[in-house]
Amino acid sequence: MDIQKIINDVIAKLKADPNLLKKFATNPVETLEKTLGIDLPDEQINQVIEGVKGKIDLSKVDLNKATGLLAKIKSFFCK
Repeated sequence: MDIQKIINDVIAKLKADPNLLKKFATNPVETLEKTLGIDLPDEQINQVIEGVKGKIDLSKVDLNKATGLLAKIKSFFCK
């Protein structure tokens, strides 16, 4: 299994979907398993998590910010 390819694929998906990135920041194992559609052994999943964390700055992920449809609904009612 090509771990580097998996890391690159996951990074592309995380950058394209802010909600997925937020889920990864809070629960990386579950998010990766659902995103990849496979159950990797702990050693491999940890390699992927560390590889992704090394290339994406998760400290900039705002876990409290509403995104997508929720943000639109919130902005509508909070005017």
